[in-house]
Amino acid sequence: MTELHSPDSLDLLATCPRGIELLLADELAALGAVPGKTTVAGVHLRASLESAYRICLWSRLANRLVLCLAQEEGVEAPEALRAATAAIDWRDHLAPGATLAVDFHGRAEAIRHTRFGAQTVKDGVVDRLHAEGRPRPDVDTRQPDLRLYAHLHRGRLTLGVDLSGDSLHRRGYRRDVGHAPLKENLAAALLVRAGWPAMAREGAPLVDPLCGAGTLLIEAALMAADIAPGLARERFGFHGWAGHDERCWRELKREAEARASIGRKRCRSRLYGFDESPPALAAAKANAMRAGVPALIELEGGSLTGLARPEGLPDSPRGLVMTNPPYGERLGELPELVRLYGQLGERVRVAFPGWQLAVFTANPDLGHRIGLRARKQYSLRNGPLEAKLLLMAIPEAEESPSGEAAPVRSEGAQMFANRLEKNRRRLKKWLKKSGESCYRLYDADMPEYALAIDLYGDRVHVQEYAPPRSVDVAQAQKRLHEALGVIPDVLGVDAGKVVVKRRERQSGKAQYRKQAASGERFEVREGRARLWVNLRDYLDTGLFLDNRPVRRLLGEMASGKRFLNLFCYTGAATVQAALGSQKEGTETAGGASESVSVDLSNTYLEWARDNFALNRLDPGRHRVVRDDCLRWLETAGGEFDLIFLDPPTFSNSKKMADTLDVQRDHGRLVRLAMARLAPGGTLVFSNNQRRFTLDADLAEQFRVEEISAKTFDPDFQRRPDLHHVFLIRHREGA
Repeated sequence: MTELHSPDSLDLLATCPRGIELLLADELAALGAVPGKTTVAGVHLRASLESAYRICLWSRLANRLVLCLAQEEGVEAPEALRAATAAIDWRDHLAPGATLAVDFHGRAEAIRHTRFGAQTVKDGVVDRLHAEGRPRPDVDTRQPDLRLYAHLHRGRLTLGVDLSGDSLHRRGYRRDVGHAPLKENLAAALLVRAGWPAMAREGAPLVDPLCGAGTLLIEAALMAADIAPGLARERFGFHGWAGHDERCWRELKREAEARASIGRKRCRSRLYGFDESPPALAAAKANAMRAGVPALIELEGGSLTGLARPEGLPDSPRGLVMTNPPYGERLGELPELVRLYGQLGERVRVAFPGWQLAVFTANPDLGHRIGLRARKQYSLRNGPLEAKLLLMAIPEAEESPSGEAAPVRSEGAQMFANRLEKNRRRLKKWLKKSGESCYRLYDADMPEYALAIDLYGDRVHVQEYAPPRSVDVAQAQKRLHEALGVIPDVLGVDAGKVVVKRRERQSGKAQYRKQAASGERFEVREGRARLWVNLRDYLDTGLFLDNRPVRRLLGEMASGKRFLNLFCYTGAATVQAALGSQKEGTETAGGASESVSVDLSNTYLEWARDNFALNRLDPGRHRVVRDDCLRWLETAGGEFDLIFLDPPTFSNSKKMADTLDVQRDHGRLVRLAMARLAPGGTLVFSNNQRRFTLDADLAEQFRVEEISAKTFDPDFQRRPDLHHVFLIRHREGA
């Protein structure tokens, strides 16, 4: 056992967020300590008691300051941990009657849970006190008088007293954190990396255009006004420590209060924060008030699109634009964020030429959308997320007639934009004649931009085809971001109405699994039908656009007939059959007299019922059935005049070796369906297996006509193998 505590010099450990250890070492030295070895998320140091107090009060970067009492090697078992704790003379640290809590970090083969480790350390303290005839301390995990720190890693034990108490990043001002809080000491580290302390000494301004709860601004104001970050805290861990020197502490605090009073008056920097969220701004104002810096920060409502140089700010000073924008952890958030990062680059060029821009993001690929080259990058962590601080120089103003910065597009992005425009022109005449509002505009026309883009009214559904292994992931991500930056401009839609998904081969029940829970469905029209679609929550939208001509055909064929829809999905085909349709130049035909729609998914059957209700279909005549289609065909009675069979390419089925493979199993499916088809009726068999080949025996047994080529509207004619459609009828006399 190595005893580390002595009255003249304290052996300490300062912990911090990962990635800022060197910054912390420099700060500790400036506060009078002697930094030693750095570890992951920590710095060892030696300091006097006065310097330890100064660190607790003034450190902007540390999480905790621990007074190391002992270190020991070879601690693997609970007995060794307990004995090591009992070897410390706790009379110097734990006052009689004081409450106790233990924070245990790490593990060993026989100590796998932090709660067990903490209990073992506490037992060691009790053993020592009991041996000295002192009463056992009470445990208070919420507000103890003394908080112990224990860290065990690879048999190396560090035991100490937590002089900070609550983490030092908790300054006491932030009760309203907004939607995505940035820890105070991480915000301070970002400001240090961006060079703000030196800029503040020169009176430079700072602007955060996406300020949220204002953490960056408040930390910047504390630096600029020379305010100790711990000044507002009422209690530190050392207040309950038996070795505490209250007189020394009071002197340091009085000094800090005097510096803060002078610093507020001398501060020349002006700080501005903007956000379009009223709750976030309210939180920022309340936080600034509690931090004692409301007079130093101006907060206003405003979106990034309207970002401009604040009124009263001279044109001459160079300043810092610094922000922590959203990261886009989910694919569906990307369209708005691609636009946001692009707008950030555009607006700062116009409003803040010659300034510095600092952006902290966990998605550096989005950082490319800013359109400025990072002169420096620093890797840090924001909680569990790997993130980067990007430092960029905003170029001097470039004169243009409008004063606006033109969006920056790569050559590939411009070619992609040109292709979208070309496709719109090609489809314009057909769309005007057909009246369709849901259609495919682009389907991997350019291999570099492997996307399918579908329009549903004023909303856009983008499906990214998963890149093959031969394609660099980073390059594919960059092209996706380029495309998402182009789409809103070319199509004239808000980025918030663009939804992105990744299209991969699905197995099992993945096609039914929810991807989100927005509940954001809306109504579209297809011919006479009104249909619900949902672009966000499932892999598919509720409407297969390539099958539009097939649904139209069913509507034309269904008049007065009994209709069966197998693998009915959301019932769109049943709605068209029930409503009926019309061929060009003819009167509208009536719909099916009755229908049965079969599917195994409760989700899709509820969707189908909603579609039926939207079109006022009589549920007594148009029924939905939850069942495995194979089992239902084998057991159901009755005949139908028109049957639509559109099975998935792959699916689960307990009847068929756990899977349904349409190429392998379509023969059996078709024969079972034909057994339910009335004489003179028609089975419309459709599937999306690209290399599908019809069972030759079916053509011998039934009259088969392939009509695939006739079932592609102009928006899908690039992919003639996207689906296969057959009309199958009984042979006469069969």
